[in-house]
Amino acid sequence: MTKAALTLYLAAPRGFCAGVDRAIKIVELALQKWGAPVYVRHEIVHNKFVVDRLREMGAVFVEELDEVPQDRPVIFSAHGVPKAVPAEAERREMVYVDATCPLVSKVHLEAERHNENGLQMVMIGHRGHPETIGTMGQLPEGEVLLVETVEDVAGLEVRDPERLAYITQTTLSVDDTAAIVTALQARFPAIAVPHKEDICYATTNRQGAVKAIADRIDALLVIGAPNSSNSRRLVEVGHAAGCGYAQLVQRATDIDWRALEGVTRVGVAAGASAPEVLVDEVLEAFRARYDTTVELVETVKERVEFKVPRVLREPVPGAA
Repeated sequence: MTKAALTLYLAAPRGFCAGVDRAIKIVELALQKWGAPVYVRHEIVHNKFVVDRLREMGAVFVEELDEVPQDRPVIFSAHGVPKAVPAEAERREMVYVDATCPLVSKVHLEAERHNENGLQMVMIGHRGHPETIGTMGQLPEGEVLLVETVEDVAGLEVRDPERLAYITQTTLSVDDTAAIVTALQARFPAIAVPHKEDICYATTNRQGAVKAIADRIDALLVIGAPNSSNSRRLVEVGHAAGCGYAQLVQRATDIDWRALEGVTRVGVAAGASAPEVLVDEVLEAFRARYDTTVELVETVKERVEFKVPRVLREPVPGAA
């Protein structure tokens, strides 16, 4: 039987960003240095495939610090943690490694700097997301006000409209965030803005890549986890850019083939915590069903790298 012809437009950049790559290396190097088990507070990154692989290597994922034995190392996830978490680890004299993405840490430092200058913070982010919890937890209660939508801005009750600054979660929709920033600046003209955009380069680049393929495709598949903020934003960006059908899939087995019946042009993108092996798996699934042509659409090359913490580059004291 002759296979139907189909063109896959493969968005680039896609997949692992520098912060995710660094966080995964931190867990791998910690296992090499201290042996299993190494504990990780929350998912190191939001991807089940990655987490399951690290679990098989000896990582133990927990929700809170009190689940970690005092004599074993613990790693904090790439999303960042409230200040109280490393403080508690130090109180218990635990060995810990902070895998917080440096670009998230930049936002933490920015919030602290504004706080030291007497400014109250407005954070644009998603309630309950680990990154939002971690960033808001850098400052005392009440010093960071959360907004998720333009409508939230109207209801903000601030201490002093002349003494405000805003920060954002790093994995938001660039376009949606711009609308919220516009609303903030309209209501609070004196609000201080970040020196540099808080939304990270990888989030911005992946959204740009989806926009670049949106007018060429009948459907969009985004490879990523349902709890991955940046992956879910890619689906939203695809819809907003005119894709009639956009689906988030964790891997090839999640593809709804009936929804793709009759399409001839499909876009494939991947969130910043999705490994390339899952992209390859999706491409192979299409090749099994269609006479597939793959066209790469690359909007920018990424060359960002982050070093792992020094503690993981040093030998264990007393080791041969």
